[in-house]
Amino acid sequence: MSRCGFVRELTSWLSGGGEADRFPYSAVLAEFHRVGKHFVEKEVLGLLDHARTQLTVPAATREPHARLLGDFLDVALDKWDGRYDYRSYLALRLLGLPGGDDVAGPFGARRDRDRLLVRLVADALAFELTAASGATDLLPEQRPSRDVVAKRYRLGVRAVSPALARLGIAGTIPDREVATPDQMRAVAAGTDPAAELVLRLSMLPVHVSHDEYLFIRVLQSYECLFAGIAEELRAAVAALTAGHAGRAAERLAYARKQLTAAGPLFALLATMQPEAFRTFREYTAGASAIQSRSYKLMEALCRTPEASRLDSAAYHQVPEVRDLVHAGQPSIDDAFRAAVRDGLLAAPDGERVEEEMRSFAAAVLQWRRTHHRLATRMLGPRAGTGYTEGTPYLAAVRSIPVFTSVACEPRPLSPVEPTGGRPA
Repeated sequence: MSRCGFVRELTSWLSGGGEADRFPYSAVLAEFHRVGKHFVEKEVLGLLDHARTQLTVPAATREPHARLLGDFLDVALDKWDGRYDYRSYLALRLLGLPGGDDVAGPFGARRDRDRLLVRLVADALAFELTAASGATDLLPEQRPSRDVVAKRYRLGVRAVSPALARLGIAGTIPDREVATPDQMRAVAAGTDPAAELVLRLSMLPVHVSHDEYLFIRVLQSYECLFAGIAEELRAAVAALTAGHAGRAAERLAYARKQLTAAGPLFALLATMQPEAFRTFREYTAGASAIQSRSYKLMEALCRTPEASRLDSAAYHQVPEVRDLVHAGQPSIDDAFRAAVRDGLLAAPDGERVEEEMRSFAAAVLQWRRTHHRLATRMLGPRAGTGYTEGTPYLAAVRSIPVFTSVACEPRPLSPVEPTGGRPA
């Protein structure tokens, strides 16, 4: 659709009463995808800002269609509003992730989180297959080779295989040789049209480089992962406080398995072409993973950060998490020490808790080291995009203790190949 066609559709919607359930999402997405969010013309953004004024009902009391439209327009207009950041870049509020809105509330059940993870990765793979077949002109620059697409497919399937098994749909993703984009889109959307729309609306790259699609979906997947782990840690704290050591150990084990099983996501991200990454990151200034609420919440639930850490740029970027810590949010460390003091960790369950804490800490430390190494490969000495030092920051924080109440050592780091992780 041409820019003029977009303007006509949006103007027609505005003059027709501006009903939320009739908003021309496809036309708006086409315009944003045609040039990239960073390059959308001011006239277009002004029209969308005017459309947003039609939503006169307060956000908290809007009906579902109006709430979705309001959230979408807030994401689309983040640069226009001067509040562009990591959370708006990843459209976390649209996806229903706590990092996009409420950091303190519960984030669904385990099956819901698994389903979202599968949707995100399956959608990324659908795009890869569609682009490889030449059936789309979405994000046309710097397409990867067919070999890289095949590797991405294998790594993506590996990353979601545990979730697929838990959901009882392990057989729904075919082998790469026979997989079609339609099959992957069906896995991504399931039988829920609303979920399919949300997936579409949550993809607003800043540029037209192919690899930004993968980048956004993998980061969204990690936000889903960390939000889910935070829920497991909250439950572990409650279990320790109530003297249910076995239940706490189970929650810690589940959190550790989630983080370990997601390893292929880093390998998937490592298939990005460095030149493509450096192209689109020029337009992501102001959005950085240092602003991830879910990751900081996970960190603070493990142990209360030291005063110097809470006063660092990392926590000033997530004031909601700082507020929770200052309000006395309990941590695993706190609950474990209290349970030991009160004699609530009798063997063998108490020993299981301590062992699971060590194992979870080792998984987190390995994740940090892998993150640092991948960022070093992609960024080199360049600064980060969220007003950070980039890789020097990651190097400085990668060894921060996860817990202090038990001794923890990182596991040996698995190699990440330049083209995509372990041999697939």
